[in-house]
This record gives sequence, C-alpha cells and structure tokens, in this order.
Amino acid sequence: MVKLESKKTRDLLLLANGLMLAVLINLLSSAYFFRLDLTEEKRFSVKPQTKELLQSIDDDVYIEVYLDGELNASFRRLRNAIRELLEEFRIYSGNKVRYVFIDPHQAISQKARNEFFQELARKGVVPTRVVERENNQTSEKLIFPGAVVSYGGFETGINLLKDVAARTADERINPSIEGLEYAFANTIFKLVNTNRKRIGFVQGHGELDSLQVASFNNALLELYDVYKVDLSRKQTVPVYDALIIAKPTKSFSEADKYKLDQYVMNGGRVLFLLDKLEATMDSASREDYFAFPYTTNLDDLLFKYGVRINNDLVQDRHAGLYPVVTDQTGGKPQLQLMDWPFFPLINHYADHVIARNLDAVMLKFASSIDTVKATGVKKTPLLFTSDFSRKLGAPVPVSINELRRNVKPESFSEQKIMLACLLEGRFTSLFKNRFAPQQVDASAFREESLPAKVLVVADGDLARNDMNPRTGNPQQLGSDPFTGYTFANEELLMNAVAYLVDENGLIKTRNREVKIRPLNKEKIRLQKSMWQGINLVAPVVLLLIFGILRFIVRKKKFATFR
Repeated sequence: MVKLESKKTRDLLLLANGLMLAVLINLLSSAYFFRLDLTEEKRFSVKPQTKELLQSIDDDVYIEVYLDGELNASFRRLRNAIRELLEEFRIYSGNKVRYVFIDPHQAISQKARNEFFQELARKGVVPTRVVERENNQTSEKLIFPGAVVSYGGFETGINLLKDVAARTADERINPSIEGLEYAFANTIFKLVNTNRKRIGFVQGHGELDSLQVASFNNALLELYDVYKVDLSRKQTVPVYDALIIAKPTKSFSEADKYKLDQYVMNGGRVLFLLDKLEATMDSASREDYFAFPYTTNLDDLLFKYGVRINNDLVQDRHAGLYPVVTDQTGGKPQLQLMDWPFFPLINHYADHVIARNLDAVMLKFASSIDTVKATGVKKTPLLFTSDFSRKLGAPVPVSINELRRNVKPESFSEQKIMLACLLEGRFTSLFKNRFAPQQVDASAFREESLPAKVLVVADGDLARNDMNPRTGNPQQLGSDPFTGYTFANEELLMNAVAYLVDENGLIKTRNREVKIRPLNKEKIRLQKSMWQGINLVAPVVLLLIFGILRFIVRKKKFATFR
C-alpha cells in the first residue's frame, strides 16, 4: 500500500516536472521559430523570397486595409486571407509590418464618407460596386478591396481584387487570394528598394516613341531606372539588366545586331516586341490596302535563338471591338461596334509566373510564332489564340470593310496559335564561325552565352498606349477607347520584365495556388434527404449502442463481487 505522504510527494513532483517541461518547450520555441503548414497547396506558407525581403526591412511598414465591415461571404473570404497573410508578414518581419483593417463606411456623415472615398481613389484604391439580391430585394454597396502601404514617409495604394472572367464568386476571388503575397511584397519592395535595376529602351530603328510607350515607361519607373539606348553610338552595349525592343520598323545594321547578340552572350535579357507585317488602322480604311513584311533584319538572329516569326497575320473570332459605319440616318453616319478579327483578345496562357491569373490581353495585328531547334535553349510558349482563329499569309488584305461582310465560322478552324515564346538557357552566337562586322570591337567575342533569357512577342503594339484625342495625353496602357475597358497589357509586360531581370526574386511568389473544392450541387440535391437522416439518426443510434454496451460491461464487472 502506498503511503499518503509518498503519493502526495509523487503528485507534486509530477506537477513540477510538467511545469518545467512546459517552460522548456516555450524557451525552445522562442529561440527556434518554425511554423507548420499542413495544407496540400501550402496556402499559408510565405515564399523564401518574401521572407528575405521582410527580414531586410530597416523601418516599420504600415498597412491600412479598407476591406472590413459588413461583407458578403466571398469578400469575407478575401478579407480573412489578407489577415492571415499579413499576420505571417508581421511574424517574419519581426513585428516591423503593422496592419489595421478599416471600414470605409464608418464615417459619421454622407459628406465625410464621400470625401474619404475620394481620398482613397486618389491614393490608388479603386472601389468596386457589389450588387446582391436577397429575399427578392436588391441591394448595392461600394466595396474597397485595397490597401495603402506606408514606409519611410512614402505611401502607395494597391488594389487586391483581380478583374478576371469567372463563373462563380469564389472563382473570381480565388485569383485575388493567390496574388495577395506578390501584391503586398512587390509594393513593399517598391518602397524599400534602393538598388534599382537598369532597363534600356533600344532606339534608332523606328521603335515606338516616348509618348507611345509613356504608360509602360511610367510603370517601369516605379521599380527601375529606365534609359534610352542607341546601339550605333556604342562599341558595346552598356551594362543593363534588360533591354526592350518595342516595334522597330527599320532595319538593324549588322553592327547593331552584333552588339545585341554579344549582349545576350554575356547573360543579357531582351524583350522583343515585334510586328512582322506593316498594318495600321489608318490604312485599313482603304479597300486596296495589303500588309507587307517589315525589313528589320532580325530574322536570322531570332532563328538562331530558337524562334521564327512568320510572315502572316492572325485573326481570331474572340477579338476586340472597332466602330464601323453601318447606316445613314438623317445624313449622319450610324456607328456600330463590331468584332475586328485582327485585334485578338488573348486569355489562353501557359502555366507560368509571367501569365498566371492574368485578365485578357489585347493584341493588334499579331503574327504567329514557330519554334526551331536551338541546342541548350528551353522554349516556353506563353500566349495563344482561342480555338477559333486562323493565319493569313502575306500579303494580307486589311480592310475595315470586311466587317460588313458575313464571316464564315468554319474559316476560323485553327486552335491555340502561339503568339509569344520565352527562351531560356545558353544561346549560340549568330556570329559564330562568321566574320565580325566592321566598326565593332570583337576582342571580347563570345560564341556561347552565359545563362540568358529572351522573350519574343509577335506584336509590337502590345506596349503602345493610345492618346487621348481631346487632351493629347497618353492613356493607360491596355485601355480600350471604344469600350472603356482596360486589358492586362501593362501587367503582362511588367511581369515579363520582372521575370527577365530577377530570376529568383519576388515574381516567383505568383506561383501561389489556392484550390477551390466546391461541393457537388447535383449530388447534394439528389442525396439531401439521406444525409439529413444520417446526421439526425446516426448520433442517437450511436449513443444508444454506447449506453447498452456500457451497461453490459458494468453488469459483468460488478457481478463478480457476489
């Protein structure tokens, strides 16, 4: 028999050991920080690139999120995802990231609310109107799915709701949740970055001018230092992290091409935005207009690197709109917006960080691309037409009058024509086993490249913004003047530049995936009664069985004392 004193002592020792073990576990957890994410797609894990950024912050970052208050289920899901992500940011930054959620509708008066809404819009937080119908009543509410990030006396607004086509509310919210880490991390990077990359716009071959790329240039200036590069004035290309060649219309000299080739051989990154055929809307009003190829003298260079832009124009049934005169009423022309097949709307993308969760992109007079053999080069097709498209070989008749004629659907029988291709790896120089052009310094010639990247898009107008006819100012890149819709041209180009200049950087966080696991509504409808019955009856039956078994066990146990 155990004495009372010894049993009491044993219990006290057991309690003391338990308390010491708990204290030891807390000390170890504070010294060795770790977090476990048991979800299949690691939805609560922060990418290593983001962790590195957060750990390098020198000062406090303040984030105000304006998504709070009475929200529907979809926006509550977005808000919860933002809160979970920012909590991870706070922990990994050592409490330097501080955040707060604000309900913009809490202002006392309507006037104060309107002023606050206008202030948010000036900061770049764009509202969205949510229309809901419940109990045969329709209600509208203005939601601000955005945030303002402040650091070191500077602040910038970000929009967290991606405008993508989807069938359900969850499918619209899901891309936004997947893009949260990149949106916040990239914004913080803009504010804290002091080591800016250098981007060069190649000039001197009839490329787009400053006004035509003003929107793209302004977006680049938020993250990079941007320069104009005239290849003819340098013996070699200066040190730039990436070069952009936007719609050249004149021929590259052999010397310029040599300098460009050697830039790639030394590990350079180049974004080619090229029109293969000369086609403009100004000439499309003529009945006898034909699009002929440009002579840029870049075909052999691209062929050596692994792609060929074909002498054709692509048409797509899924296309942008253009106004056409269809009738005369009272002596005034009647305009109607009609699909213009030469303006394909692209929403078929490769599974790549550059194009992940992008809205539609509008191209203008694009050509098809084929890949060719290039040893050591990885080729990734990025942009594709729809399943109802076709290619027209040069010379291509381009006339707006074609819209007045009936289009045969069976003519658009080609599917997923490639319009952009990413090339990565070790390239072979075009000038290998060839004499170098005159007037170039060939003393440091390389015939095999360091790891390099080249992105080829068969549409130079991808980077061209329209001009406001009233003010003469550049409009937002991707903005359609006829519908008022803004396509994702700028986002695509910014993702492309980010990938080219920073291989292991924040652009990798766009790979985050949050899977939707919806219930089978048809199965619910057919088996609703069965599962309701199981949920109601099964617990009662299990409780009765447990009671009977317990009674039997107790009866047998205590029957042995007789």
